[in-house]
Amino acid sequence: MKYEWKKQEKEFYRATTTPALVTMPMQSYIMINGKGNPNDADFSSRVAALYSLAYAIKMGYKAAATAAGDSKEVSDFTVYPLEGVWTQQRDGDLVKEELEYTIMIRQPNFVTEGMVCKAMEAVKKKKPNPLYAEIRFATMEDGSCIEILHIGAFDDEPVSFLKMDQFAEKHHLERSKRFHREIYLNNPGRVEKSKLKTILRYAVRKTRPAPL
Repeated sequence: MKYEWKKQEKEFYRATTTPALVTMPMQSYIMINGKGNPNDADFSSRVAALYSLAYAIKMGYKAAATAAGDSKEVSDFTVYPLEGVWTQQRDGDLVKEELEYTIMIRQPNFVTEGMVCKAMEAVKKKKPNPLYAEIRFATMEDGSCIEILHIGAFDDEPVSFLKMDQFAEKHHLERSKRFHREIYLNNPGRVEKSKLKTILRYAVRKTRPAPL
């Protein structure tokens, strides 16, 4: 059986253009940190390094599953979409050059750190890249979040964030972390800006009551 996140994990990727409250569990990722404008070459280089490792993990797992025969219930899996956790260094208007980010690609629960390390050694030989040294395998748990599906250009995301903020206020919620998460459901290099689909999420908690 091939594990496909679009089918087996619909609950994590079914956001709509109406804000909703969701709870996100602990999930595993390969990830790399960065700073600056996402339109710069450094960001693209980091994305490329992540994808090289992600596909090496997939192919390594598939090869091992084939060798194991029927003892493996899952024989292959679809690579998950790119995600980014974004933080502005200071409040106010967005200055892309001052952004801090961690971009990541989620891994299925059956992928282990040992598999990632083995794939890393293989991809270093096949497709050398100094950025591999900055990639790590780790977990994140976002917990209670507001999410929305943003359709359109990245620069138009403030419209969707406004809807999320209004939803938060209506339900007596406030942001609990400075960063927000973006999940890129299609490739900006192959899709018109107006048709880009991005899940936006930020963590929330109940608003603290005003002091007496």
